[in-house]
Amino acid sequence: MADPAVAGGAGTPAGLDRDVALDETIALDRAANVFGALSLVVADQAADATAAAAGRSESAAAALSALLHFLDGPSVDRLRQVLGLTSSGTVRLLDRLAESGYVRRAPGADGRSTSVVLTESGTRAAARVSLARAAVLERSLAVLSEAERETFGFLAGKVLVGMMRGPGATPWICRLCDIGVCRGAEGGCPVGNAARERYSG
Repeated sequence: MADPAVAGGAGTPAGLDRDVALDETIALDRAANVFGALSLVVADQAADATAAAAGRSESAAAALSALLHFLDGPSVDRLRQVLGLTSSGTVRLLDRLAESGYVRRAPGADGRSTSVVLTESGTRAAARVSLARAAVLERSLAVLSEAERETFGFLAGKVLVGMMRGPGATPWICRLCDIGVCRGAEGGCPVGNAARERYSG
């Protein structure tokens, strides 16, 4: 068994390589480190839950959710932008969703493009995806009091706005969101609000 204090068999102490590497990285404080762990575990659990609900991949779950909540018969290219996939990857994904009976292709608005429409079965699958995501998120925040949850929501929105990229960036931050939740809440969507302020007019 190799000595864990030696890296790569080259005789260089692993600790030395680590110290040199750490000197070249951005110093993290505890809040950033804990946030990194939190974002990872929530993303992992939500991905597993939504993929299981869709009976397909995480990308399939995101596609179903987006088609249910805010995409109304989008073109294949529009769906590609939302999901952050390549054109060929989007076509393959749609083929798999069509095989499952979740979507159908229809003529696009200009007669040359193709739109994507949820079937009844796809609508039910998309609803399952939304419920699975909601269960993970509610369980994640169950340890917070009402006041703590309100504060967390404000701070999370602030961080989201700070993470925004320019127009055309993919994948979309809100691709799995239930858009109606933020629209119906005081303050609305923090990302949508910031985008309107930055890019309108």
